[in-house]
Amino acid sequence: FFLLIENVFSIFPLCKKCSAGEIVLITGSAHGIGKQVALKLARFGVTLVLWDVDDEGNKETSRLAQKNGASRVFVYHCDCSNREEVYEQADKVKREVGDVTILINNAGILKGKKFFELTDEDFEKTFKINFFSQIWTCKAFLPAMVACNRGHLVSTASAAGLLGLYRATDYCASKAAIIGMMEAINSELYHEGKCGIKTTIICPYFISTRLSKGFKSARPCLYPVYDPEHAASKIVDAIKKKKFYLIFPPAVYMLGLKIFFPRKIVLLLESYVKFPQSMDEAFGGK
Repeated sequence: FFLLIENVFSIFPLCKKCSAGEIVLITGSAHGIGKQVALKLARFGVTLVLWDVDDEGNKETSRLAQKNGASRVFVYHCDCSNREEVYEQADKVKREVGDVTILINNAGILKGKKFFELTDEDFEKTFKINFFSQIWTCKAFLPAMVACNRGHLVSTASAAGLLGLYRATDYCASKAAIIGMMEAINSELYHEGKCGIKTTIICPYFISTRLSKGFKSARPCLYPVYDPEHAASKIVDAIKKKKFYLIFPPAVYMLGLKIFFPRKIVLLLESYVKFPQSMDEAFGGK
């Protein structure tokens, strides 16, 4: 109900101007959604801070971003699953660039294994990259935003965080944790009078990135697999409109209503869209 009301009021939104004064940090910026978001935000003349473990891919994102009009671009090698490295690189960013005003947590991993195929190390790695990395970046950069009551936290969660899905136990759990954490942070900021800091939670269906390479939707009319550029356009638009949730495609909204349906109905929906078969085809042979 809240999401429907929010979208009604977003028809004529007061857009946030992404100005050259913004310092935008993006994790997982070498490829996919992170790269495309960087290129689209570059057109506003912002200062970009790019974090990734793929140095060559990150350099290419930097080159294209500067070509697209970014004011300044800073490239850092950062393994977001390593807490010490996140804090170390965050300190370097503060010294060399300044206080981050828009934090876009995008780094992620998807293994596509069944529950009993997942090792303890698999679970730990998924949570470190998908969830704990977002804790560490928020702890590193949020205090400066709180001090001036200005900033924007953008977290890439997933439709999988709204509903447990086949071959995605660790992934679903990590994304659900992101949603819960960001809602709690938003609540704390509101009650402490820090309404100048906005939060946006991104919950897409599958995007055709390296993360989900090989996944094909059996019902593209209901659940299309978007390309990263289209997804990035929607994310940048959500940032400008200060949307709390960005959920797409529209059919994903049904997942948010799962508490009103018997579990069997939800499982039948999964069967209808042939989600288990799609996951088996994409990840079963790996």
